Amino acid sequence: MKNILIISLLLLLVGCSKSIDGELIFVEPGLNDRFNYPYFLFIPNGVSEHNTNYLIIEPNNSGFADDDLHKHQEKAKRIATIDYYLGNWIARKLTYPLIVPVFPRTESDWKTYTHALDRDVMLQKGNSLERLDNQLINMCLDAEGKLKERNIKIENRYILAGFSASGTFVNRFTLIHPEKVKAVVAGGINGLLMLPMESLENEPLRYPIGTGDLIQITGRDFHREQFLNTPQFYFMGELDYNDAVPYDDAFDLEERDQIFRLLGEQMMPTRWEKCIDIYNESNVNALFKTYKNTGHEHPEIVKNDILDFLLLNTSLN
Repeated sequence: MKNILIISLLLLLVGCSKSIDGELIFVEPGLNDRFNYPYFLFIPNGVSEHNTNYLIIEPNNSGFADDDLHKHQEKAKRIATIDYYLGNWIARKLTYPLIVPVFPRTESDWKTYTHALDRDVMLQKGNSLERLDNQLINMCLDAEGKLKERNIKIENRYILAGFSASGTFVNRFTLIHPEKVKAVVAGGINGLLMLPMESLENEPLRYPIGTGDLIQITGRDFHREQFLNTPQFYFMGELDYNDAVPYDDAFDLEERDQIFRLLGEQMMPTRWEKCIDIYNESNVNALFKTYKNTGHEHPEIVKNDILDFLLLNTSLN
């Protein structure tokens, strides 16, 4: 009985905990909710109850595959509460609330790279993984209701942040739902961006390399003009050697061959610079930075550049 009481107390503390820096709310899906997984909502101290705020999204990126959802939940909690992570750092600096989903990444289905929003997960039908992008939007709508109860008003477009797999996630999400994105920042993304075009050099570009079959994947056209106008900031470290493209959980053989052939097998600087050129030629409203003496990381200089970018590209109150 004592063990049960201890476990119940721990669950209560996770469900709604307070610290000197803000409030953390853990939300599990209800029977009528349009999302199948939990999420964390972090409300930093100082969030305005008078002006409208933006909701920040950082998708969870565990860095491992495991069938135990609680392990991904623990990592998502860290992302939501520790200012090492981009989303939490931005939330504290701008005093905006942050949402972090607890999406699974299972070892038993390791090729479905949920945390990067890859093709495998976007093709899921009739199960709990179907349309994680829409589930994330519904989590945000649910969070907006909880914030409204605290007299915190939220804009209907979001600030997206991510690094490594979650950086890839937010880049892809922005092409799928540009109308939902106020601004996006992402780095450590394999020197690879999803391209805002249906083909390149007469080769069709399927999701997630390009938008060639986006309507088949999502049921909606690519909103090109909205995407082009969305403020975006992408960065890589010149010493970043963390390349997911050669691995089967990130891309299949056909996708990998096309990336190597059209964009470059060498991640830095070849592939990265090719993607930058394509975005610039397409007139995407994007800022790109390559940081010297920097690996797969986001040190203070990167975070400060992100802050400057967001201050410039969001209508802050």
